[in-house]
Amino acid sequence: MEHTALPSIVVLDFGSQYTQLIARRIREQNVFSVVLPCTAKVQEIRSYNPVGIILSGGPGSVYDVDAPPADPEVLKLGLPVLGICYGLQFMTHTLGGTVHAASKREYGHAEVSVLKSSALFSGLPATLSVWMSHGDEADKLAPGFRLVARTSTAVAAIENIAAGYYAVQFHPEVHHTKFGTDLLKNFVFGICGAQPSWTPQKFIDSTVKQIRETVGDGRAICAISGGVDSSVAATLVNRAIGDRLTCIFVNNGVLRKDEYAKVQHNLRTKLNLNIDAVDATDCFLSKLAGVTDPERKRKIIGNEFIEVFDKESHRIEREYGEVQWLVQGTLYPDVIESVSVRGPSVTIKSHHNVGGLPAKMKLKLIEPLRDLFKDEVRRIGRDLGMPEDMLQRQPFPGPGLAVRILGEVTPERVALLQEADDIVVTEIKRAGLYEQIWQSFAVLLPVMSVGVMGDQRTYAYTCAIRAVTSEDGMTADWVPLPYEVLKTISSRIVNEVSGINRVVYDITSKPPGTIEWE
Repeated sequence: MEHTALPSIVVLDFGSQYTQLIARRIREQNVFSVVLPCTAKVQEIRSYNPVGIILSGGPGSVYDVDAPPADPEVLKLGLPVLGICYGLQFMTHTLGGTVHAASKREYGHAEVSVLKSSALFSGLPATLSVWMSHGDEADKLAPGFRLVARTSTAVAAIENIAAGYYAVQFHPEVHHTKFGTDLLKNFVFGICGAQPSWTPQKFIDSTVKQIRETVGDGRAICAISGGVDSSVAATLVNRAIGDRLTCIFVNNGVLRKDEYAKVQHNLRTKLNLNIDAVDATDCFLSKLAGVTDPERKRKIIGNEFIEVFDKESHRIEREYGEVQWLVQGTLYPDVIESVSVRGPSVTIKSHHNVGGLPAKMKLKLIEPLRDLFKDEVRRIGRDLGMPEDMLQRQPFPGPGLAVRILGEVTPERVALLQEADDIVVTEIKRAGLYEQIWQSFAVLLPVMSVGVMGDQRTYAYTCAIRAVTSEDGMTADWVPLPYEVLKTISSRIVNEVSGINRVVYDITSKPPGTIEWE
């Protein structure tokens, strides 16, 4: 499927950890924004119908031989360009100025003084509290540029109004920069002239139309898990092609407690979807036997999913006619974390629904949510009329409990974790915290320890509890769960789950950790 034809702001990524935040802040203003690698060709950039371009920050130095590359022609498209941090330095270096290592690096909060009237700072205070993160600085400005703002030690903002070039050394996209969103709005609306035309209903209408044109009279199967992403994707495609969509729900043996039955009921009765339920527990667990490497687990589960879909598609073809399309609920963070599409950014982990299908897989992909973040998917779901309890389900990894069982995945360990995880979710819901938390779950560790229960010595597993808040899964902070909630969870697990005698709480944020343990 092709991307939206709406006017957009294209963000070129030079490797900053904040790049996704830039796109999010713009989308929050109902303007479509897309992140492309800094190496993107001009033709690809133009295909997104851009009204402006933003150059992200990045960890590199523009004067290094291995500096993140970008086509200088990007600056000659006749569009307004905003450089952020490394983006400022790239503009300066490329357009004839000089950049050098700063005598004093700036990391964290800083005060910026606005020296001249500028459309970029329109309506903002003369002194701004901002977030800095740089070790280089612009030494000599490129021809045509003027200094607009500075800190006590360095250039903070420059512009070349005639050429449509604007740049700031700080990060307006992060919450630490006060009025940062206002600055971005000044660029998007005041300078680029964008219109707030990217709404959930417009997305639904254009996506449904696109799916109809893409699929034509063909048939599709949808990989559905009962989670928010695949359910919204299936509902969109179902609206487009109706009963020519068959949703395949696979029990991979590592679902949560009673989930196989519950999900089938919800999808059939609440969304009126055509569900083909396949219990492939034995197939998955036999393939996972003896495997401890987390990446191998993900690959095995991903490949087995494809095998099941391929087999089911042949069965559906025999019954209904040829199947040509496979629908997946892939989201933007899945793509970003799985494939290095962000220029110099690094692959974190692979996702089961991203990264290429086997050559023998004849089905073509439909990924209607590929450009969306999780909160945007929920907005789309609400406009589709989906039940709120389904939309508020916390994210669940495609490989299921397999990546929450460290070490080998066995039926016995799956059963232990299902019981412990059910207690965690139940108690967090009971405390009224479920919808405030991005993800909350249990992890089974390959750590045995001595315990005492009654007068008996025990030697059993350790369970870790994980609860985090996040906007889109790209970054996350651990949740300080109330003491009484933790006490109840711990007490219930060690008393009710035979085989676990110790409970610990994970207080690691992302970064440096990831949300899932594997």
